Amino acid sequence: MFDNLKDNLAKSIQKIKGQATLSEDNIADAMREVRIALLEADVALPVVKAFIEQVKARAIGEDVLTSLKPDQVLIKIVKEELTNTLGSSIQTLDLSTQPPAVILMAGLQGAGKTTSTAKLAKYLIEREHKKVMVVSADVYRPAAIEQLQTVAEQVGAEFFPSSVIDDPISIGESAIKAAKKGFYDVLIVDTAGRLAIDDAMMQEIKGMQQKLKPIETLFVVDAMTGQDAANTAKAFSEILNLTGVILTKVDGDARGGAALSVRNIVGKPIKFMGVGEKMDALEPFHPDRIASSILGMGDVLSLVEEIERKVDKKKADQLAQKVRKGQRFSLIDFKDQLLQMQNMGGMSAMMDKLPGMGNLPTNIKNQVNDKSTDKMIAIINSMTKKERKFPQLIKGSRKRRIAVGSGNEIQDVTRMLKQFNQMQKMMKKFSGKGMMKMMNRLQGKMPPGGMPF
Repeated sequence: MFDNLKDNLAKSIQKIKGQATLSEDNIADAMREVRIALLEADVALPVVKAFIEQVKARAIGEDVLTSLKPDQVLIKIVKEELTNTLGSSIQTLDLSTQPPAVILMAGLQGAGKTTSTAKLAKYLIEREHKKVMVVSADVYRPAAIEQLQTVAEQVGAEFFPSSVIDDPISIGESAIKAAKKGFYDVLIVDTAGRLAIDDAMMQEIKGMQQKLKPIETLFVVDAMTGQDAANTAKAFSEILNLTGVILTKVDGDARGGAALSVRNIVGKPIKFMGVGEKMDALEPFHPDRIASSILGMGDVLSLVEEIERKVDKKKADQLAQKVRKGQRFSLIDFKDQLLQMQNMGGMSAMMDKLPGMGNLPTNIKNQVNDKSTDKMIAIINSMTKKERKFPQLIKGSRKRRIAVGSGNEIQDVTRMLKQFNQMQKMMKKFSGKGMMKMMNRLQGKMPPGGMPF
């Protein structure tokens, strides 16, 4: 996510770091590099200009030039202004109305509206504990209604049936009546995607907004379209009273131009971002966390929240009990850990959220990929129950059979077993009083008062 922007900004910031003093000249040089990095990320020119001017105005003040650590102060200013550009603070959905709270989804065709409708329904059901109904008012795209029905069933939302012979406004009004009758908290209306800024279609959705009176009208836009995303959002905001934006396909957006441009050009907050294909891959948009991530400072808060939400606590407790009692850590346990990691988005997604990972050399980053996790799971799946329980049995012919069965080489099986053995040794250190010894050893290396915060 935003890989190109992260790399280019990291190079720009590196030139600031380590300088004993900062002057107007070297601040200007650093800002020139930052400007190039933003333009290469496809950030809209007016947004780049405003950002650079704001940073310069603050940086050339006394606080930076007379600071004992001017480079750190300047980086802090860049982060704060990046946060402001992205929207300053998190903006949540406003559902404070007589139920059902109607949410109207708008956007171009192919932006991911139907999928985002289902993802948003899942988010509201699981995290906000709302009773949600969804309806499709897309009477133009073949199979659009059936697609929404399918994904609604996947996420546990109630689907209100509609037909291609119905009028979109009538569909919305009928769905509102049904949602009231069924005591639903939220009704999400998926609308037809526009191939371009089409007058007739724009008037149709404007009429829907006027009749249905949604409390939220969300513009769904593909982050990978860069500056075009901001321009399209602006065109929609001139016709509709938008309340926010959902950025989709953020996980495939190496540049980051859309995220940095939309908020400023449209004047509406980014409320959510789609970070993957799975139905739970919709996250609230935290400007401060995104700014930290872009500057290579990581996003530990999001990582902690994700662990809380996605890690199987029952399995984690069982493993902890097993380790404390000194029981053998098996290949079955190892596979469970790999699957938990996959559920978190994989090793690369987790590393993105850790501070300083952006500074790792490219060759090291390339070694940490999720293909190796898939490979290890496939190898374990190709073993017999006995082999998983007693991996020491896996020698020559067994290795060959497992390699062929999993579509890998014998060396891959050997490598996986080596990694498992290392994990097993580490787990032994936590058994019995090993955990206490390790904590005491760590405590001895800490400064007085424990962990420095």
